[in-house]
Amino acid sequence: MSPYEEAMDALSSLITARIRADRSNKGDQFDVMFDYLKILDLEEPISQMKVIHVAGTKGKGSTCTFTESILRNCGFHTGLFTSPHLIDVRERFRLDGVEVCEEKFLAYFWWCWDRLKEKTNEDIPMPTYFRFLALLAFKIFAAEQVDVAVVEVGLGGKYDATNVVQKPVVCGISSLGYDHMEILGHTLGAIAGEKAGILKKEVPAFTVPQPSEAMTVLEERASELNIHLQVAHPMDLSMLNGLQLGLDGEHQYINAGLAIALCNSWLQRTGHLDTTYLDQNKCLPEQFVRGLTTASLQGRAEIVHDQFISNKSLGQLVFYLDGAHSPESMEICGRWFSLAIEEENQQRNSLNHHKQEISSPSHDSPRKQHTGTSIKSSKQILLFNCMSVRDPHLLLPRLINTCASHGVHFQNALFVPNISVYNKVGSHTSPPTDSRVDLSWQLTIQRVYENLIQFAKGGDAKNTEPNSEEFKEENDKGIRSCENSMVFPSLPLAIKWLRDSVQQNQSVRFQVLVTGSLHLVGDVLRLVKK
Repeated sequence: MSPYEEAMDALSSLITARIRADRSNKGDQFDVMFDYLKILDLEEPISQMKVIHVAGTKGKGSTCTFTESILRNCGFHTGLFTSPHLIDVRERFRLDGVEVCEEKFLAYFWWCWDRLKEKTNEDIPMPTYFRFLALLAFKIFAAEQVDVAVVEVGLGGKYDATNVVQKPVVCGISSLGYDHMEILGHTLGAIAGEKAGILKKEVPAFTVPQPSEAMTVLEERASELNIHLQVAHPMDLSMLNGLQLGLDGEHQYINAGLAIALCNSWLQRTGHLDTTYLDQNKCLPEQFVRGLTTASLQGRAEIVHDQFISNKSLGQLVFYLDGAHSPESMEICGRWFSLAIEEENQQRNSLNHHKQEISSPSHDSPRKQHTGTSIKSSKQILLFNCMSVRDPHLLLPRLINTCASHGVHFQNALFVPNISVYNKVGSHTSPPTDSRVDLSWQLTIQRVYENLIQFAKGGDAKNTEPNSEEFKEENDKGIRSCENSMVFPSLPLAIKWLRDSVQQNQSVRFQVLVTGSLHLVGDVLRLVKK
């Protein structure tokens, strides 16, 4: 086992039961975080750190990414802490836009680990997984003496491990919606109350346009703290001088608007901003434009061509990855996917038409003209999984209906368990891949999907069961098939099925939307990227 794998095994030992709101043990009390800061000598460094703290349901990771990219392009030494990671845990810790190297990660990891192991006890137990990662982020940023630390809240706000920051320079709250309701509450007001827990006295706060129920709670909390909650409006495309945002999707203009406001406030409050430097309503400084247009974030509106397929079929299997996992983000994801494939298909058709014109300037026969340049038809496939705390009855209709409204209909849906296992960290860990894996949750999602499709076709929704004929045909591989969907016992099997389908249908371009879970997105990236 390598030194890095040893660290991943140690980190895995901190993962607690999947019930994240469990308050039955002392380690779950938020105040213990301050004991950890003392043990790690982080109280003073955090009080001096120039932090931008961002909470929200949707878009907080994108907002943090834009914010870090802008300030890095302004010449500052940046630290960025986000979650979750997709492939490697080091993705969560970025210095100047690059994930922390393995050597530094291991040095800081064991420094924190050894101190905590030595000083913790029954009353102050070892921190849980995310708390340890947050403490490690603050250690890395303090030791590396970053000019600015952009910190994304993990879950909620008030009791999140990142909320040990008592005096950030500025706070932001991105779009709010329904997610983690088993922990944060079942109304937008309750969820907003948790997120507003990061707001601090005398610290400027920004948000984006919100549903009235959420906005009322945010404004009340801001009023209690005697701060003015300012609303950052979506960025106007014209401010980018003809360029595009580095992160794809219409919703990113909302996140970019919030990032601009946060950077502007940070620059002013830290004494780096000439008052004439930025007028958000007119034009953006070159550094802001560069930061916004070069920002990148894996697994959010990302398009990846399968790199392990034969050259002959290269480009015929394309994955559209988005870690959407709330009803609102499902709608945004569906709109992005529909517009992305429409644009791509138009480009391909235009290219093929151009090739035909070049290859046949004379009056050749139609058959000759089309040789080797036939326009490929495309097939849309859904590859989906979500955590069992989420409701597929809320997620799938928003996705399917949004796609349908843009004329996009999935020819097949594939449901899989994640490769990532919840009690292990690191790419060297893998779950069972045989047919004995528990697929009860995936079969539940499949039934919801089949009923939706049946209803959309004008039939009565019913408790759909796998088609017995198809089930027998695929049973040796543990695949459960229905009329419009399949459940695979593992993701690698589903990817193999897609690759085989491409080889068998050379004239068809497979466009696969991967969504419902950032864990699933990370697992797919690990399998299709070289």
